[in-house]
Amino acid sequence: MATPQHIQSESRIGLAVRDEFPIFETATYLNTCSQGALSHRVREAVEGWLGGWDANGAEWDFWVERNEAFRSSIAGLLHARSDDVAVTTSVSQGVSALVSALPLEGERNRIVISEYEFPTVGQIAHAQELRGAEVVHVTPGDDGSIDAERFAEAIDERTALVCCTALSYRSGHRHDVRSIAEAAHAAGALVLADSYQACGAIELDTRSLGADAITGGTVKYLLGTAGLGFMWVRPELHETLVPTQTGWFADEDIFAMSIADYSPHASARRFDSGTPPVPALYAGVAGLSLVAETGVPAIEEHVLALGDRLLDGLAELGATVVTPRDSARRGPLVCVRSTDIAALVAALASERIVVSSREDKLRVALHFYNVDEDIDTLLAALARHRALLA
Repeated sequence: MATPQHIQSESRIGLAVRDEFPIFETATYLNTCSQGALSHRVREAVEGWLGGWDANGAEWDFWVERNEAFRSSIAGLLHARSDDVAVTTSVSQGVSALVSALPLEGERNRIVISEYEFPTVGQIAHAQELRGAEVVHVTPGDDGSIDAERFAEAIDERTALVCCTALSYRSGHRHDVRSIAEAAHAAGALVLADSYQACGAIELDTRSLGADAITGGTVKYLLGTAGLGFMWVRPELHETLVPTQTGWFADEDIFAMSIADYSPHASARRFDSGTPPVPALYAGVAGLSLVAETGVPAIEEHVLALGDRLLDGLAELGATVVTPRDSARRGPLVCVRSTDIAALVAALASERIVVSSREDKLRVALHFYNVDEDIDTLLAALARHRALLA
């Protein structure tokens, strides 16, 4: 049973923002891990971009302002300075620029990744084998978690970069980024924390997380669209990391239009790339404003409480949950094993319950617009399709 405090929280958060998202008029939406629900505000922002283009043609001054507004909004989200944030088109672009700045041809050529990395990180890491890198995989324990000790065992004086996810897209496990960073820094290695499945739903603070670079994007819990991401880089590293993958917006003076040399910006802007993704910037700034108005700490409390309700119901069904019960070790994503995941996702879709899957697992992703009724609707449907749960 929900506590009075939880009911109050739901009323203040879930019910307060729900009318902003039209999809809830026709569906139970539990798939933010794939795509955030479309809001009226984001739609209006994109229409504003189209209107300005139609009325004025090139609005370069305003487009550049949107780029800087997004950079500033991400800095606020991460409790960082704007100069420490690069605006990217994707996590792939940011990570590629980062690793291009690492001298992997020498003795310190090892990249450590976990089995829970998104393909972006794993594929970019293995691409560096062409430059002489050695890639080491850290595997989960019997309980499905990858604790900091497993990372520490893979790290040594040859390690240049350690990659970990703040939250696994495959299982919902939350990594202990700070402890992983301590082990990496003790060996002289840098740490990249891919936070795409966390940013906007889990509090991320650059002052305490311990990572040297934090990546993410707008398509999920930040409620924007595809084509826009970010990478925060620890300010002490700006001068020492010189990317060879670059673009004109990474230059010290983008409007100098010089082709005479390579002059990367002194700040994290050196990890920017080419012309910014203007439509995605309009959507991204609008989506971030919705998250900022509620506040990530309140959103995190809300989704963890909804997760508790979901986990209680799944336990009553006897379902096999791979996501930890401990709220300190999970976030907005709960994963459940299925005997036939395609059939289960399809059965739920036929009842207008939108979820997703990875491998043999159903993924249920919660955000601030979800309420108890969504959880109860899903649990009732899973009870009807109990044979499809492992």
